[in-house]
Amino acid sequence: MSEIEAEAMSRRKVLALLGLGAAVIAASTVVLPSDAEAQTAGMQRRQARRAGRQQRRQARRAGRTERRQRRRGAEPAAPASPATPASPPTGAR
Repeated sequence: MSEIEAEAMSRRKVLALLGLGAAVIAASTVVLPSDAEAQTAGMQRRQARRAGRQQRRQARRAGRTERRQRRRGAEPAAPASPATPASPPTGAR
């Protein structure tokens, strides 16, 4: 009987060590990504699309502002830079 128990214990230890080794390998690949993965072609395309969306959005906003000012009878102002705050609207509602 003791031989069977000793064999079962060694199998458990082997399986535990294999599991621990697999966990260490998996953790090392997650924690330490290679430098090649830092900037992939897909990420570059995504950044380019995002920049294009931001430019189109800014153009739409500027167009809306100009149309709104024309409706109100004011001259369209020069586009404000992002650092300067927009002037408050004239006239109370």
